[in-house]
Amino acid sequence: MESRLSVAGQAVQPILVMFPLGLFAMAVLFDMADLLGGPSILGALAYWNIIAGLVGGLLAALAGAVDVMFVHNPDTRRLGVLRGLINMGVLVIFAVILMLRVHTPDRVVGGGLFAVELLAFALSIFGAWFASELANGRAPAFARAATSSRA
Repeated sequence: MESRLSVAGQAVQPILVMFPLGLFAMAVLFDMADLLGGPSILGALAYWNIIAGLVGGLLAALAGAVDVMFVHNPDTRRLGVLRGLINMGVLVIFAVILMLRVHTPDRVVGGGLFAVELLAFALSIFGAWFASELANGRAPAFARAATSSRA
């Protein structure tokens, strides 16, 4: 998918995606260390990483929406919208995790909420992989199968 937003010939959206992905990864690592007996400051660090990841994720989603608006091919547009929905789903899950953490002392996470955080991070990795396949001009196999069954 060709990007309309670019700086010095480089697409903006793939660059913006890497910041929230890294911040969410660090939040998962900090929470894991906190649950394994690390200092309680790690829970607060994870909390602030999630906040920064949400801000970066919203910027990346906005850049992705601008890119999808200018796509003329309906199949490519459909895949771009699917990519955006996956990424927005990740942001919503992390926003819910953030809201639940606000009421805990030291912003720490429990075991159940950590499991949800791991699932959200796995979904974000899938979304990044899916977006990279689209950026390289290849539709993933499940998307090709859906397109060929429609024809």
